[in-house]
Amino acid sequence: MGSFKDVVGHKDIINYIRNAVKENKVSHAYILNGERGSGKKMLATLFATTLQCEKGGPDPCNVCHSCIQAESGNHPDIIRVQHEKPNTISVEDIRTQVNNDILIKPYQGPYKIYIISEADLMTPQAQNALLKTIEEPPEYAVIFLLTENAEALLPTITSRCVMLKLRNIKDALIKKYLMETMHVPDYKADMCTAFAQGNMGRAIMLATSEHFNEIREEAVQLLKYIDDMELSEIVKAIKRVGAYKLEINDYLDIIMIWYRDVLIYKATKDMDRVVFRDQMQYIKERARKSSYEGIETILKSLEKAKARLKANVNFDLVMELLLLTIKEN
Repeated sequence: MGSFKDVVGHKDIINYIRNAVKENKVSHAYILNGERGSGKKMLATLFATTLQCEKGGPDPCNVCHSCIQAESGNHPDIIRVQHEKPNTISVEDIRTQVNNDILIKPYQGPYKIYIISEADLMTPQAQNALLKTIEEPPEYAVIFLLTENAEALLPTITSRCVMLKLRNIKDALIKKYLMETMHVPDYKADMCTAFAQGNMGRAIMLATSEHFNEIREEAVQLLKYIDDMELSEIVKAIKRVGAYKLEINDYLDIIMIWYRDVLIYKATKDMDRVVFRDQMQYIKERARKSSYEGIETILKSLEKAKARLKANVNFDLVMELLLLTIKEN
């Protein structure tokens, strides 16, 4: 499991947790709010492990019986709430796994801890059921609500929880971790870092994903040759992109980074600030051909394409309009 020392970034949250443990000022309910891959589960698990550690913190010792159980996911007093329906946490899930269970005292640890991932999937009824427990919890209870969208929780819940917001991690820290801990080569670490936009989980996922390399290659080939492509070739390219529908945002982000590179190079002629350094010849050529207005138009059209796809507008139409805008500018 490691300890808080192994966590990259999130120093404010870690200091808060250590002080809460040290001074015995642990709240009954916390919301960890941050995007997917930001480290919510890791921080909640470390916090829970520390609270149950037989040495008493402020970091888990990783050698006592309790820490070993927590590491293997078998601690009887650290409960991860499950839900059967994929996109809903029902009132029944909360009643059976939290409300009814919380009345039973801890089996061995000083606390009984509940970790509810994707807490924003709780129905209003489930949240209201949980609210009763958060309002009058037993002395030993601690509840962690993990969410990407704290706004989806009822104000009555959020007002009774301590909010821990996970901020973006600095690019330099992410790149250092990828290169030193994961031994990712320099150019790839740059790419993954730029792409992760402050999200360590995403950076790690990209660095280890074969699929990401495929998507990147597909996007780069399109961007290199789009000027000379006929409409029929663009339609074929859209069909290929369709195979990546699940990762379409990644695909669009790659195009966005490419055009940001073009903009940066056009404005500064500074190659060190370019992410696609291995494609420098094409970046220079595009910077020479495209006007500032044209590049801005493309970047705006990428944001529009993302919004339209999120709103379920026809995929082929959105992509065709986007690629024609890129070709024209």
